[in-house]
Amino acid sequence: MDLRQHSPVVVTLRLCLYALFAGLLALVAARAHGPATVAAVLGTGAVFAAGALSPAVRRSRRASAVWLAVLSASWLVLLVFSPDALWAAFPLYFLQLHLLPVRWGLPAVAATAAAAIAGFIGHGERVNPGAFIGPLLGAAVAVATVLGYEALYRESERRRELIEELVATRAELADAERAAGTLAERERLAREIHDTLAQGLSSIQLLLRAAQRTLPDGSPAAGHVEQARATAQDNLAEARRFVHALTPPDLERGSLAGALARLCEKTAGPPAVRFSVSGAPAELPTPYEVALLRIAQSALGNTLRHARAGRAEITLSFMDTAVALDVVDDGVGFVPGAVPAAVGGSARADGGFGLPAMRSRAQALGGTLTVESSPGQGTAVAVTLPRPDPRRAA
Repeated sequence: MDLRQHSPVVVTLRLCLYALFAGLLALVAARAHGPATVAAVLGTGAVFAAGALSPAVRRSRRASAVWLAVLSASWLVLLVFSPDALWAAFPLYFLQLHLLPVRWGLPAVAATAAAAIAGFIGHGERVNPGAFIGPLLGAAVAVATVLGYEALYRESERRRELIEELVATRAELADAERAAGTLAERERLAREIHDTLAQGLSSIQLLLRAAQRTLPDGSPAAGHVEQARATAQDNLAEARRFVHALTPPDLERGSLAGALARLCEKTAGPPAVRFSVSGAPAELPTPYEVALLRIAQSALGNTLRHARAGRAEITLSFMDTAVALDVVDDGVGFVPGAVPAAVGGSARADGGFGLPAMRSRAQALGGTLTVESSPGQGTAVAVTLPRPDPRRAA
């Protein structure tokens, strides 16, 4: 049995066990018929008290085994002098099971029961079924009690560990949800500012320029129009700063290509992930970069969780009228028309996005998302977005 102090219950049971052993020794002493028996009782009691009060017995398995061996030997000596020592075998069973490993405790209990029966018979007492049933039944009760308590304790420890793990997981999940919510709100605000305020200010600038060109020279309204155009330009620059401040952290340190390269570098394989750029890189509006980055993260996450691939590749392609992102792996593949919920659901408990969410991101910017896959042939996810008009992107 484990030497650790399991709980206050064990401490109480151990004290009761010590009291029972001391009480049975006192009973043997009271029924003693000679000084030799009393001396044997005192010797056994001294050995017992020395171990019960010794911290080394509670801390060291070796020390407890030595003490138990000496105590058992002194009990055998007492059993030679008095058949009443038979009753002290019962608490001795518990001590053996408590201090010894199971593989040694069970044989020790069996040997003690056999010694108790042999001692009783050796004193010439009348042989009856009780002489055999008593020690054997006591041994069985001790084994069932100790092993049953050990099983309950282990189950309790497993449940405690599971509860602690559940609490920790819930805390981590709450943190992840808060972080995801904050990031989603940042993206939403950046998209809303870009699509409404920034675009509106840009349109105002264009209209004011056109108005300036139609005004006659020396018109008193020219100064006001120029002032309005300058104010709109200043506010457009401020709106752009807001959009940049709300950009996802992965895009704050550089371009979309850099963010995708870092994503591949920090991905712990397998699979081995490679990144490449095709065409001449160009700056894209923040919503385009955010959408492509999130689609790449989601598609790569699906590859890591489900594809069992050996390698994967992310390619960012800049074309004359479009920008494309391809995520290809050599994994197990699947049937796109029968995507399980864990892969294709719009949102999952693990925080990822499925195929419908990726397609929704692409369609929100006027693009398309296609998935090519078949069992055993890997998977290719391709998203294509139209290149924005530079004047509107401004």
